[in-house]
Amino acid sequence: MFDKTIENLLNIKFPIIQGGMAWISESSLASAVSEAGGLGVIAAGGAPGEVIRQEIIKTKELTDKPFAVNVMLLSEYADEIAKVVIEEKVPIVITGAGSPEKYLEAWHQNNIKVIPVVPSVLLATRMEKLGVDAIIVEGMEAGGHIGELTTMTLVPQVVDAVKIPVIAAGGIADGRGFAAVAMLGANGAQIGTRFLVADECTVHENYKNQIIKARDTDTIVTGRITGHPVRALKNKLAREFIKLEKNGGTVEEIEALGLGALQKAAKDGDVANGALMAGQIAGMVRKKQSAKEIIEEIYNQGLEVLKTYC
Repeated sequence: MFDKTIENLLNIKFPIIQGGMAWISESSLASAVSEAGGLGVIAAGGAPGEVIRQEIIKTKELTDKPFAVNVMLLSEYADEIAKVVIEEKVPIVITGAGSPEKYLEAWHQNNIKVIPVVPSVLLATRMEKLGVDAIIVEGMEAGGHIGELTTMTLVPQVVDAVKIPVIAAGGIADGRGFAAVAMLGANGAQIGTRFLVADECTVHENYKNQIIKARDTDTIVTGRITGHPVRALKNKLAREFIKLEKNGGTVEEIEALGLGALQKAAKDGDVANGALMAGQIAGMVRKKQSAKEIIEEIYNQGLEVLKTYC
């Protein structure tokens, strides 16, 4: 299906990367995905360095397979986490919300592969010039913070613009989506929302149940005026965001409304006042499975699709 570029680069069996989801992607899920042959990812989010160190240590206890840490570069703890991944010999770092240039040399000197998430051709080419090892190209179908271009339009344009490996993200839920991004030229796929309902994912059961109940039109984008729009499931909080934005709310007011909202949903199970971040494919997720079952189902279905149409 894919050309083994990502498997060889990251030393994994399947070119499937689990999305880094703050308050959700912890050692339990990351280790399960890696054990199943994909690339498990610990999401640092806004957590301090020592918190992430403990998640790294737990992951190492649960698997000897490669895994990654997703570093949110806007975090006040980014400098701490940049050092922690070196000290703990993490093999792969995925970055978001900024440029990894500040840390790139140190990470490469310590044999860490660096893969930024990008929402445009411009940023993809800029990252290639910096010398990153691969890029994750994320379409606006994804959950959480998003860009403006769809996966279908963005991936082939980036593939044409760069020579480094490209991993597609956003709107991939099953083998059909997996095969589709392969046909667009991607070397692998990053999947987030589908893993929310994995048995090993420690997100609150209320959150999982909302994903499973979701329909095709149940996600909405809020916070566009902040410059960091977010896709999540519609709920009371989302309606409050929309009302505030329509009434001319300031960036500060919108950010204050969202403060701690993801934690409320992910850890406390507050599905009314929490931010239920999810991609547009939430309406395709209908059952809870193990990480292994999810990965093998997506990969095998993808193979069958390509055999049928190619």
